[in-house]
Amino acid sequence: MLLLQFSTSHYCRKARLALGYKGISYQVENLTPGLHLLKIRPLTGGLTTVPVLLPQIEGQPQAIADSTKIFKFLESFCPHPPLFLPDPHLQAEAWMLEDWLDESIGTATRFVYYEFRAGPGKAIDPSLFSQLVIQTVRRQYRIHKASVELAADRLKSAIEILGNRWQAKPYLVGDRLSVADIAAAALLSPLALIPQYRQSYPWLFDRLSEIHQLCQAPLPPGLSAEAETSS
Repeated sequence: MLLLQFSTSHYCRKARLALGYKGISYQVENLTPGLHLLKIRPLTGGLTTVPVLLPQIEGQPQAIADSTKIFKFLESFCPHPPLFLPDPHLQAEAWMLEDWLDESIGTATRFVYYEFRAGPGKAIDPSLFSQLVIQTVRRQYRIHKASVELAADRLKSAIEILGNRWQAKPYLVGDRLSVADIAAAALLSPLALIPQYRQSYPWLFDRLSEIHQLCQAPLPPGLSAEAETSS
């Protein structure tokens, strides 16, 4: 299988975590934002977002676009270990959380992260290419002071909601890993580079690390550096 992605995209991280949890061997192709359209539009019928998974297996779809659709494909293609919960009511709750994280919290994370990378976090990668990408993203999504403040408030509420679940038990829904846990671990992972969040919510990043380990996936930037320092 081949995953078409942006290397820094937290939505692409969702797909990688699911593939890792399933134990499926795959390769990645990192695309350049903007130029990626030339690659994925012919494959997806006009869709312009990543990740896009190419199963490269006879009898399977040529391409699956969107991380949620990738979840569903992987569960049908490789049922074990299961990513879906056996109780339909609990699975519906997991999907509800996954959708909320996708549509609201992943976007809020993007706003806060790129505001940080354009300011105090610029030193993480001050290269001209990196800064051009950051400014392009900020213009594309209209990231400015007011939108970042709204995103930060949304993240604060979201982390409190997730904390009420994750601090009481290992998983957001049910008694094992679900699409909700993977979505949260991926879509909040960019916050690991922001000291304010690391200091305020240490339990959150402990949980993110545990989920990455369950999914046999490298830790995200920020968490990986800490692991190297403590070893």
